Amino acid sequence: MKKNTNLSGNTLNNSYFLPIASLIFSVAISLLAGRAVANNAVLRSIFSCQAQGLGGLIPTIDVSYQQGTNLSFIPAGEVIKKVWLNDPSQVTMDFDGPVCMQFGSKPDNNAGDCKNSAANVIQLRRIKKLDIPGLPTTSNTLLTVVTEAQGKNKLYTFRVMYGTDNPGYHTLAIFPDPSGKEASCVRVSQ
Repeated sequence: MKKNTNLSGNTLNNSYFLPIASLIFSVAISLLAGRAVANNAVLRSIFSCQAQGLGGLIPTIDVSYQQGTNLSFIPAGEVIKKVWLNDPSQVTMDFDGPVCMQFGSKPDNNAGDCKNSAANVIQLRRIKKLDIPGLPTTSNTLLTVVTEAQGKNKLYTFRVMYGTDNPGYHTLAIFPDPSGKEASCVRVSQ
């Protein structure tokens, strides 16, 4: 013998449960997606060939007083071998490992620290302008980086832009070129 179950009372409760559960789920997804978008906003990325200027444009890096900006070659798997900064009066540099330091008119690439360069990240930070005799005042500078991966060197140049506001990202990541997709670095006519 079957019991006659009255489901009409349960239907009323279930009819409120489903929309509320959907709302809670939608809000949770929106919050997580918003957080992911916010996290991606702090990372700027380009392919290696773009960072080398092979597309005809010099990439820029924004530096400010408020925070440092990282230039990361970790995704590309490249080791920083040498770095030049044309105007060192407004930017400090730090590295995540040893980098070749050379002084004088006769550079020696076989010097101890040049053989053992192992940095993958450069951290740049804007500082109050230092008075360096003979160095003109500029609104930006050029950063040159030589890297090595699998026995091959690459040359990168970046326009370092001085800012006062937060640049909106903390890392410029260099990624390996997409295999078989040379269109990402096609030279742009000027």
